[in-house]
Amino acid sequence: MSNYKLPEEFYYTKEHEWAQIDENTVTIGITEFAQEQLGEVVYVELPEEGQKITQGQTFGVVESVKAVSDLYAPISGTVVEVNTSVTDNPTVLNDDPMNVGWLIKVELDSEKELASLMRAPEYKALIQS
Repeated sequence: MSNYKLPEEFYYTKEHEWAQIDENTVTIGITEFAQEQLGEVVYVELPEEGQKITQGQTFGVVESVKAVSDLYAPISGTVVEVNTSVTDNPTVLNDDPMNVGWLIKVELDSEKELASLMRAPEYKALIQS
């Protein structure tokens, strides 16, 4: 079991996305665990700025040498920024999925949705089981 970085202030989904809240903006990415499961990422498809995403629904695709995986929205909102460095160069996601490899930034619709997400201790328990 690798020692994954799981920042305490992040929220996590059972599909292995993370969400970092900064006032009304949520940065979303995939966890190191997800990246390790996928293997070498070769292609990333993300929504465009202005697009709405809905909690629990797919908002993009990550393709690796092993598999194609949907990305699931941890929260609902409007995409305000897309990390084009990841779509231009997916290896960024392999190197640093929790930081430089963030995927999108979203304007949060409702803070209430955060209650359905996991915190670091719960997510750690999930990936260790």
